[in-house]
Amino acid sequence: MARRGKSPLFTRLVSESRLSTSISRSQRVSAVFDAAFSLLKREGCRDEYIYKTALTHNILLGKHSLNTASMLNEFRVGECKADIAILNGTSTVYEVKSERDSLVRLEKQIAAYSRVFAQVYVIGADNHADSVARLTPSDVGILRLNSRQQITTVREAADRPDWTSPVAIFECVRTDEARLILQRLGVPIPVVPNTKLSAALGELFIQLDARKTHDAMVQVLKKTRNLLPLSDLVAHLPRSLHSAALSVPLRRSDHARLVAAVNTPLETAMAWT
Repeated sequence: MARRGKSPLFTRLVSESRLSTSISRSQRVSAVFDAAFSLLKREGCRDEYIYKTALTHNILLGKHSLNTASMLNEFRVGECKADIAILNGTSTVYEVKSERDSLVRLEKQIAAYSRVFAQVYVIGADNHADSVARLTPSDVGILRLNSRQQITTVREAADRPDWTSPVAIFECVRTDEARLILQRLGVPIPVVPNTKLSAALGELFIQLDARKTHDAMVQVLKKTRNLLPLSDLVAHLPRSLHSAALSVPLRRSDHARLVAAVNTPLETAMAWT
């Protein structure tokens, strides 16, 4: 939709899902996304996207804003990928365990995230609550998503930036971000060939203070991963697509085309080829 202003795949999926039979053809494409979301957010059907949307609305856009916080989506941490991390004054990572997820890798994931983020939360369904509490340390927070898409706190997470690892942080960020972190800490950047730069930067990170490195990482990533340019796009999309808009890379030149597409009458969209 963003690239071409229409999507034959959308048309096919609407027909196959039979959503078009319950929505007036005079309504817009956005109504179809909202209707699909309403079905998927029912308890027992919820997948990762439903939880990410709740975090986006309740925490990123609820407690914070795109002016003061940034969000990392599917952020690589060692061999794991953090579902969502939110950066404001500190760093908080959220691991989603939906009704469809297994807890097999949870302990490994928590150990990895604790080396990069000051606060670690697991947000999940009721059927996982007891197991999550048993498998995680007491400093790891536990959140629950209820049937009304509201997040409740079962256990608060401790804020421990001093437990993070400068080396683990270095391994997660881009080279330009590593340089900015060092500059923020007043550490001179080594003058070496590009082929040796990563190794040289890594050696410097080994010597850094954990808390100071964490705090510098937060400030740098809030700028390099800034989501404020997406605020106008989010304002013109249905709530069901807010999390997607903040997660899926889109060229700024495609924003207007996407907004026009979701505002297309369904009758017109059902003829997209």
